[in-house]
Amino acid sequence: MMEVYLDNSATTRCSESVREAVVRAMLEDYGNPSSLHKKGGEAEQCIKTAKERICKILKADENEMIFTSGGTESNNLAIIGTAMANKRSGMHLVTSKIEHASVKGAMQYLEEQGFRVTYLSTDSYGCVDLEELEKAVCEETILVSIMHVNNEIGTVQPIREIAQIAKKKNPGVFVHTDSVQGFGKLPVVPKRMGVDLLSVSGHKIHGPKGVGFLYIKDKVKIRPIIFGGGQQRDLRSGTENVPGIAGLGQAAFEAYEHFDEKIEHMFELREYFIEQLSGIERVSINGYPDERNAPHIVSASFDGVRSQVLLNALEKSQIYVSSGSACASNKKTASATLEAIGISKAQAEGTIRFSFSADTTKEQLEFCMQELKTLLPVLRKFKRY
Repeated sequence: MMEVYLDNSATTRCSESVREAVVRAMLEDYGNPSSLHKKGGEAEQCIKTAKERICKILKADENEMIFTSGGTESNNLAIIGTAMANKRSGMHLVTSKIEHASVKGAMQYLEEQGFRVTYLSTDSYGCVDLEELEKAVCEETILVSIMHVNNEIGTVQPIREIAQIAKKKNPGVFVHTDSVQGFGKLPVVPKRMGVDLLSVSGHKIHGPKGVGFLYIKDKVKIRPIIFGGGQQRDLRSGTENVPGIAGLGQAAFEAYEHFDEKIEHMFELREYFIEQLSGIERVSINGYPDERNAPHIVSASFDGVRSQVLLNALEKSQIYVSSGSACASNKKTASATLEAIGISKAQAEGTIRFSFSADTTKEQLEFCMQELKTLLPVLRKFKRY
């Protein structure tokens, strides 16, 4: 039976060259990068090579990024670190109602510390309300944090316009974007986007888990949230994860190699899949149906079926999907994103996220559609409660 992995927004399979880079760093370049001998120098060179590769993609200086343990740490450092370093300028932050849990959690922590947070609404496609943003930003605002691509429905936010609006209203405001779902799927050049901080995670782009990076524009005031030996310019102490960083550098390089071909392929898959899903009764698509959505995510609501039931039924056919964000799937709370776009509770309970990679094939999607058309009439015969 064909195996169909359609949960690439949760994590991706490491590429063979990434695996080789990680193993080489573990077995050959295994020194501590802070050590002054040859083995330390070899490890340090691994980090330097990865940084050079990533900064070439970002069109950024090498002193403008640090390595972290992934998207969650990058988001926490960007938000908490920037807020704490700039609180004398103001105690107001702006974000949206559809952010990843690592952004929402950081904001809630800062509220407990006395900061005021404005949570922006979205339209029915999941796009942030720009008029609400303009009204929200004030003299007290020090940070605006809006995700690049929504991890559940794939909506691409107009980050450049968001940055322009925020900085026009308050030139001193910093803008952060969580680009965990955007990097590798869209062009990501922070200076062109107008952002001061940008978060990325390795395992979303066929790299290892447990590694990511944070772009920090030169002269942004930020405080560390991890203390110790003062590695990475005192911004992120702790011995660097050299194998993970080597793998991340290789994965980032590959993500933007033949980039246009890969993205065109995923957009074609998405268009085909949406067309097929739209032909099934009582199925609705969440997010934009066109290129205002990321190429790798399709969110669909199946009326009359619980998402977990459908997920389990598809798994028996070796088709792997998600009922939402993998990071929040163990929490029995309503999806903030689906709530924000205004779909009903019943629709939200029947929502599945299908997410592709450049390795996904049309044949895999055809098999998935075949199974969906077979399963749905059967599953819909059972009561929901």
